Amino acid sequence: MTTLEIILSCSNITLVFVLGISVFYNIRHGLWIIRTTESIEKALDILDERYSAISKVLEVPLFFDSPQIRSVVEDIKTCRDSLLESATILADVPQDDDEEKTDN
Repeated sequence: MTTLEIILSCSNITLVFVLGISVFYNIRHGLWIIRTTESIEKALDILDERYSAISKVLEVPLFFDSPQIRSVVEDIKTCRDSLLESATILADVPQDDDEEKTDN
């Protein structure tokens, strides 16, 4: 074997080793991303259920005209809106260009 063959063999072994490490970490991070995505989807499902439940409660008319009751209802409305905003941020829903064109 010549010196060039030895150097090429060593570099091939090194590259295969580095490739193995790269594949290991790519799979590890890919699985982490999948777990994180599933967790976010579960959280969005829970937020959607809570949003629906709060919306149903807010549809019922109020029969007691107390400032405290009105304040609580406004707080619930604020919480409902913040749930929707949080879900939108987590989902990162981009607006379609078609929707923007029809709004104009």
